Amino acid sequence: MVTGLDEAYATCARLAHEHYENFPVASLLLPRNMRPHVAAVYAFARAADDFADEGDRPAGVRLALLDAWRERLHARTAADCSDCTGLKPCASAGEASVGTGLQACATADKIFLALGSTIRACRLPVSLFDDLLSAFRQDVTTVRYETWDDVLDYCRRSANPVGRLVLGIAGLHDAALERASDAVCTALQLTNFWQDLERDWQKGRLYLPLEDCRRAGADFSDLDARRLTPAWRQVLGEAAARTAALFEEGRAVCDAVGRRLGFELRLTWLGGRRILSRLERNDFDVFGRRPALGASDLPALLFQAITWRAR
Repeated sequence: MVTGLDEAYATCARLAHEHYENFPVASLLLPRNMRPHVAAVYAFARAADDFADEGDRPAGVRLALLDAWRERLHARTAADCSDCTGLKPCASAGEASVGTGLQACATADKIFLALGSTIRACRLPVSLFDDLLSAFRQDVTTVRYETWDDVLDYCRRSANPVGRLVLGIAGLHDAALERASDAVCTALQLTNFWQDLERDWQKGRLYLPLEDCRRAGADFSDLDARRLTPAWRQVLGEAAARTAALFEEGRAVCDAVGRRLGFELRLTWLGGRRILSRLERNDFDVFGRRPALGASDLPALLFQAITWRAR
């Protein structure tokens, strides 16, 4: 018999598979018992990310939506009953359309029903979800980062919680594994920044540290004109070197988990590293062609994952 919880998890799985990503979410490579929980986490984060990024809402509305999302998170996790009677309903006008692809308040209800079950079943820290939401709020309020410490602090909250949540869903609670996961997640986030330099600049955002840009003599007007000058290539080259070092630092997490999850993590690691290498080979010319993974990359990635050797 299909229950309301089953339907809620099915909704999260649909959302996870509908949205374009560089890397698979809750794929068939994951152990079966992990997939619904990963999809629930993804659906929660996807909707919140869309509040911060999608559409043309004013900043104040975006922040209000994120605050309401956090209230629902804490209401759900504070509830002891399975159906969370008494939860605050989707009363605000903005919540009638919960992000791209979420067309009704009922969808949000299903996301939180599944997520609450996942948090309880896997004993996931709510603080990791709060970190994600704080990063999404920062997307609304912050468009420049002065130092690498500032960029990495953003990644600590925007990317690293995802890896730690996946480990928690797998029942893995180990400080060394979490540190390695943090390195990989930060590397993946940074790779996405360099890959999406043009897209982010069109939104007024830049994740390259301003102190590095000034030191190299990089001129913002060149980005306006879609010109990747030697100065910008220098800044991106230094950023890519940092990113590659983080990939290597975190590589061990791919070797330390179970076979199916390990294979998924290896594909993710290899996919991110492949995009970074493609950026380097193209001399970081993201204006000419945005590097991305496609179906033609899959055979090579599968071969590399199968022949992977632990270090």
